[in-house]
Amino acid sequence: MSRNVQRLRDHDTNPCLVETDASRQCMDDNNYRKDMCASYFLKYKNCRKFWHAIMIQRRRDGVKPNMPTADERENILKSIGGTPY
Repeated sequence: MSRNVQRLRDHDTNPCLVETDASRQCMDDNNYRKDMCASYFLKYKNCRKFWHAIMIQRRRDGVKPNMPTADERENILKSIGGTPY
């Protein structure tokens, strides 16, 4: 795998890996008919929005790294009662 693909498949750098895989699996299962997978795309989009907002806030607050690690993200989701997306 290329370095870029490895980075995108890393749980510490990609907070929406589960949603990405689910949408790709849906596309594979439904012969690439996008209308059949709209709910998966929406969930992925909401995931990206949520974590992007957190990343921006951490950057403003001077917290490094900008994107929380997988363990930190798990704790954040537990503190708010599960996934908001």
